[in-house]
Amino acid sequence: MARSRSRYAPDQGLTVRMVTTMFLIGLLYVVLVGVLLAVLRGAWPIILIAVGALFVAQFWFSDRIAAFGMGAREVSPEQAPELHGVVDRICALADLRKPRVAIADSDVPNAFATGRNERSALVCVTTGLLRRLEPEELEGVLAHEMSHVAHRDVFVMTIASFLGVLAGLITRMALWSGLTRGGNRNDPVGVALLLIPLVSAAVYTIGFLLTRLLSRYRELSADRAAALLTGRPSALASALTKVSGQMSRIPTRDLRQAEPYNAFFFVPAFSSKESLGRLLSSHPTLQQRLDQLSRISAQLSR
Repeated sequence: MARSRSRYAPDQGLTVRMVTTMFLIGLLYVVLVGVLLAVLRGAWPIILIAVGALFVAQFWFSDRIAAFGMGAREVSPEQAPELHGVVDRICALADLRKPRVAIADSDVPNAFATGRNERSALVCVTTGLLRRLEPEELEGVLAHEMSHVAHRDVFVMTIASFLGVLAGLITRMALWSGLTRGGNRNDPVGVALLLIPLVSAAVYTIGFLLTRLLSRYRELSADRAAALLTGRPSALASALTKVSGQMSRIPTRDLRQAEPYNAFFFVPAFSSKESLGRLLSSHPTLQQRLDQLSRISAQLSR
């Protein structure tokens, strides 16, 4: 949970969705591991040790792994005084612990936040974003990203996504272990081994859809919290419009490289207008986000 003294607007809907998503994915995960342990009895020490090691590694190093993968380079106030100045203002407004500040050398205009709590939080912007946004627009984007830290949803998303991926890894490892023990299709164990990939696929698919639902809601929540904190929803709307419009000018190769990190980004590298694409998207549509900011602006003006 966010620290009680943070001035970011609380969002009970986000809290309920995070708890529900983690519970359901955790339940799926426990069922999958239980099936593997029941079928591959001789491999249970390997399964438990591998699961525990991977989960601990993800819990403690998820922020570093994500930052490294996206090319984030931590910068000091002397190296990026303007950027640090914006972060300092947001921290003062929100009464929030200052996160580490980083820059990623990429022309893809974007920003993201990582960290399991305020102490380990890192907020990063790309050089492409810094070149394209005005100061008030940058403040809106960073307020959006830092709300993810305050609400702890960036941590929940990291763990939730990890559990789905881990389901597939465990299944492949357990299947390989079972096959090397001489399992065959003529005995019950051999038949069970053939069913494990189906169970894994179901767990992964349900987990994927749950995290996508949570991801879309958390982006709307972050937009709302940032707009209320800064009091300038129009600046955030301008940043959204500008960044989304600039994405079409970025080389496809660069967008493909950034696509695996869409769930963490301010704006996805790729977005779909198809119904199925929107269902699988990590972000709500641009129009949904702009409509919400327009309503907030009208409320604030009254």
